[in-house]
This record gives sequence, C-alpha cells and structure tokens, in this order.
Amino acid sequence: MKKILIGVTGSIAAYKVAELIRLLTQSGHEVRVVMTASATQFITPLTLQVLSGHKVRTALFDIDQEGEIDHISLARWADCILIAPCTANFIAKLTTGMADDLLSTLCLATQSPITLAPAMNQAMWHHPVTQANINQLTQHGIQIIAPASGEQACGEIGPGRMAEPTDIFNQIHQNHQPLLGKHLMITAGATIERIDPVRFLSNDSSGKMGLALAQAAYHMGAKVTLIAGKLHTPPPAYLNCITVESARDMLAAVMAQVDHADWFIATAAVADYGIDSPMPQKIKKQGDNNLTLTLSQNPDILQTVCQLKNAPFTVGFAAETEAVIDNARAKRLKKGADLICANDVSTRDMGFNSDDNAVTVIGEGWEKSLPKASKAQLAYDILLACIEYHTAHSATYRKP
Repeated sequence: MKKILIGVTGSIAAYKVAELIRLLTQSGHEVRVVMTASATQFITPLTLQVLSGHKVRTALFDIDQEGEIDHISLARWADCILIAPCTANFIAKLTTGMADDLLSTLCLATQSPITLAPAMNQAMWHHPVTQANINQLTQHGIQIIAPASGEQACGEIGPGRMAEPTDIFNQIHQNHQPLLGKHLMITAGATIERIDPVRFLSNDSSGKMGLALAQAAYHMGAKVTLIAGKLHTPPPAYLNCITVESARDMLAAVMAQVDHADWFIATAAVADYGIDSPMPQKIKKQGDNNLTLTLSQNPDILQTVCQLKNAPFTVGFAAETEAVIDNARAKRLKKGADLICANDVSTRDMGFNSDDNAVTVIGEGWEKSLPKASKAQLAYDILLACIEYHTAHSATYRKP
C-alpha cells in the first residue's frame, strides 16, 4: 500500500480524478488530495473528499488545518506525489522552482518521487517552451505520463488529453520497483554509418521507445545503462548513458559492460551495413560521374550477446512492415533471444518517430499483445510482460 498525494490543477480533465481516486483507494492505497484554486472551478473539493476519505486542502495557509498537518508534514507523508491533471502553467512553475501555493510548495519540499499527467491544448503541448520544461523536469527525475492524442474539449485534435485514469492507475499502482536489484542494459536510437565527415547513412528511428524503456526501468528500481545512438531528445541526466555513433561502436560499448548486466534489451535501430573506411575529407562532386559506395555487413549486436556463454536475459525488437508476427518469431529463433517485441512500423501513427506504439511480446510458446498506447505507458507494459515471462521461466536462465 502506498500513501499517494494527488495534486489537481485547473483543467477540464479534473473530472477524471474522481475515477482515479476510486481505483487507487479500492486497491488499498491511502490517498490525500491537494487542489489549486483554479482546480476547484472544475470539480468541488467535497467530491474528492468523499472519495478519498480525507479533507481536501486548497490553501497554503489555513489556520484550521495547520494544527492538524502542515504542508511540510504533508510533503513528508507522501510516498509519491501525482499531479493529475497537470497544466502547462503548473509545469512551468515546477521548472522554475516556484512555491506560491500549497501544491507547488509541496513539490519543492518533498523528497518523494513526483509524477505528472499533463493535460492541455495540443498547441500548448507542442509549444517549444512546454517541451523544454518537460525535458528539464525529466532531467531532475520527475516522471511524465505522456498525454493521449484525440479530440479535446476545445474541439481540436491532437496530443494533450490527460491519460485515462486506468492508464495512470496502472503506472502508479505497478510502480513498486519490481526491478530493484537488477542491472538493465538498453540500446536505443539509430546508428550512424559515416561516409565522410559531413555525410552518413542512418534510419528513421527516434530512439523514443528505447529511451522510454530506460526511464521506466529506472523508475521500477533497476540500475540502467543506456547505450544510445542518434536520439530525438537527449536522455535525462539521471540515466547512465553512453553515446555511440556506428554499429561497431555500439557493439564495443555493449561488450565492454554486458558481463555486469542481468537483462539486455536491444531497441536500437542498428544499421545492417556500414562503410569500412569512411573518407577522411568531404567527398567532392566529380563532374557527372555517379558515386559508388561499397558497404560491408555490420555485426549483429543482439545475436552476439545471445551467444555469450553467460548471456543475460535478452529482449529484442522486430520492426516489421509485413507478416509482422511470423517475421518476429523467426527473428527470435535466429538471434537466440529470450523474448522479441514485434511492432508494425508500416503506418505513420505508430513505430518510428511516433509517440505511440503497439507490440506483441513473443517468447518460447508464449505471446502477449500490448495494444496501442503512448510509448511512455507501453514501456511499463513491456517491462511488466518481460517480468511475467522471466518469473515463469527463471529456472532456465543463466542469470535468474
């Protein structure tokens, strides 16, 4: 059971908090609620008081309540703080360290983990300032439950809807550090194969799925080593990240530390082919002549790890455009991986460069389909599926 402090800020999505509180309390968690002044315009404190079983606090200075429990005590009471919904304004306040109301003061005073479930107009979510604030908060270890995409109260369509209560509940309820004591090595992003100092061969991978898995694993208690190629966004500072360029660089980084890993998860989009000797200077155009490149096959990182005598528990990814499940099954057997995550990258709304994904996790005589969700949410679902399979088959692993 957790002691969960829910902070509610001023968004129409505040009505969803009632269902979230119900889910948490029915699962045995103790919930207390703090509301900003604007949040009370969307749902009454009395409603959330009845559901949580505790008086809802709305003011930083309240003579009637300070004798019962002051704001510092409340910050220390919570095992975790969840802000849902979390507005763009409150995200900005947290980023700058403001403490001008009870909720922002609690966030500044607590030493417990903080999770945000943003809710805002899609243009506000996409705004560079909001994205910069989100990135800065993740650098400080604050967890973000990415908003869903769809029709919004303003009539616009796009990302910004607060995640559904069931998704938030699953992430909070299941975030009990089931990977504590495990060391996970995760590869992410696209490798770069140099042609010359200014040109290279690469692919469309953003690294979002691998980065989400690394962050989720960290919040689930694991020690994480992230081996990252080209990423869409920089990794948070709390992750141990080793940056590489080429497939051969990534293999060298993996092999240097894989003996210390309990799990190896290969999400990186590794180039199959590279150039043995890139040109040291920029290649100049030579009249009307075509340029011919000679490519050689890169080493297979996942297969190399799987073939180690004391290999860790291995999980691969199969990005496919056709016969997705059949091709993924064949890839798992060829590589020798314990699990493979099959995902369809043939559509624009999932896979490469998308914020969403859907996968089927495949093992020996075992499959689990995980429906489309944000990559942040899916990362937790994938790790929980891996834990389920690992636990059921732990006797067969070299590193249980």
